[in-house]
Amino acid sequence: MSIDPITLAVLAGRMEQIADEMDATLFRSAFNPIIAEAHDASHGLYDANTGDTLVQGKSGLPIFVGVMAFAVKAVIDKAARDGDLADGDIYLFNDAHIGGTHLSDMRLVRPYFREGKLFCYLASVGHWHDVGGAVPGNYNPRATEVFQEAFVLPPVKVMRGGVLQQDIVDIVLRNTRLPQSAMGDLNGQINALDLGVKRLDALLDEYGADVVQESLVALSDRAETLVRAEVEALPNGRWEAEDFLDNDGITDVPLPIRVAIEISGDRMVLDFTGTAGPAAGPVNISYGTAIACVYVAIKHIFPALPANAGVMRPLDITIPEKCLLSAQFPSPTGGYTETIMRMIDVIFCAMAKAAPDRVVANAYGTINALSLAGHRKDGRRWVMFSFYGGGHGGTPEGDGLNHANAPISTATIPPVEILEAAYPVMFRQWALRPDSAGGGAHRGGLGAIYEIELLEEEADVFLFGERGRYAPKGVVGGGEAALNRFQYQQDGVWTEPEMTSKAVGIRLRRGERVRLETPGGGGYGAAADRAPGAVARDVALGYVSSEESDRLYGQDLQEQSK
Repeated sequence: MSIDPITLAVLAGRMEQIADEMDATLFRSAFNPIIAEAHDASHGLYDANTGDTLVQGKSGLPIFVGVMAFAVKAVIDKAARDGDLADGDIYLFNDAHIGGTHLSDMRLVRPYFREGKLFCYLASVGHWHDVGGAVPGNYNPRATEVFQEAFVLPPVKVMRGGVLQQDIVDIVLRNTRLPQSAMGDLNGQINALDLGVKRLDALLDEYGADVVQESLVALSDRAETLVRAEVEALPNGRWEAEDFLDNDGITDVPLPIRVAIEISGDRMVLDFTGTAGPAAGPVNISYGTAIACVYVAIKHIFPALPANAGVMRPLDITIPEKCLLSAQFPSPTGGYTETIMRMIDVIFCAMAKAAPDRVVANAYGTINALSLAGHRKDGRRWVMFSFYGGGHGGTPEGDGLNHANAPISTATIPPVEILEAAYPVMFRQWALRPDSAGGGAHRGGLGAIYEIELLEEEADVFLFGERGRYAPKGVVGGGEAALNRFQYQQDGVWTEPEMTSKAVGIRLRRGERVRLETPGGGGYGAAADRAPGAVARDVALGYVSSEESDRLYGQDLQEQSK
């Protein structure tokens, strides 16, 4: 069968719209603000035999494009072993070693049947607010195994033939500090999958299963062709880069992440040999997460590429077996966000040597996963978990974004009004951080300052961050950004944690505060090439102090800008 280009374009849009509607359904119905406000979730369609990504919505997190393929494959394997896959079944699980990312991301996978034959899978993933473990919110920087991070659920059927399995639900709700939130999120994800089934039914009724199936094959093939053309346009050669994680939360020793990129014709090799071995603490990631991270980086470098598995065919990726990028159960993986951001950073730094017009400087490089947890006066438990923004790297076209979300995702920073309304805290400061950007012809974006005051009698504080010792790098001669900084107040004294970017069990009392000063982005191009008027404008806006401007750009440039 040969499908014409117009029909292919229409079907591509229709299927992407199905995933978009599933995203929107969950965003509007989820109980926890990490999904409802920050949009830390994703939906898509996946191949019936391989689990490969066929379509993902525009609103979902890019990291889930590749990761959910591994999650669906895990369900395919389980269904093959059990031999009881049926229409209306939904599998529920959070096992990060087979499904990627971390245990907070709850995955629902549903087979879609057409006239009694398996056509594809639909999947939903969302970051639940709390799934047990030693630390409320589940970012435990002291974890040495997954059991200290959260409860681990392998793929099980939460729905059988369309019937909710209440015993499975009871187990899940018994293992969270916030059962009402978890139940609301579960219902939201089930409803999103229900909507996806209805929309697929309508699409296949209109076009037929054969035409839609042919379009999915064609879209993946076209994605492969696009990538090959993009890679072939780059120079042949080999380029390397290295960066570090501050520590693993257990041992205060830096952990290198290395990549070598080799281009030959229309193929690209990304080799992470030389990266640190398995970590004692929770900065490990699964193999599936590492592969998905490469996809995110490639999508940044070639932004016109679609979100399907065809993108990965021209890429050869080498991940050493005994490496923190290929964690084995039960290694802790809760801080996966920090590690994949460093992977993207080294890929960009290596590519900057091959194709500087294709990349940006390093972004702030940490989500600063901060949890505050306690009890209200009536005894109810509260857990405020959120992530925070920073500056993006300078680009070939201009300065980096100020106070942006992490480049690994499209998740947004929850609004201060939502956080203050939901939890007993007050943000005393939420502002841009002066002097936090790396200098350059195009400077990095500014990081942010968040200062949070506790309004309840007491609470415990936990932080999982990075970039406290190794600053975001510039590219093409650009400068480094400021380091991450975390402080907490006790008895009127401001203190910094021993591990710099990681802390556990800090006890705050009413009126005491925590303070985050997040990094900016690295600079792009030499500082000497920055337009004089841009330097003066940065000083006038308060982005850069006069002293820092002198250090970054020199007195001569300052004089020219007056």
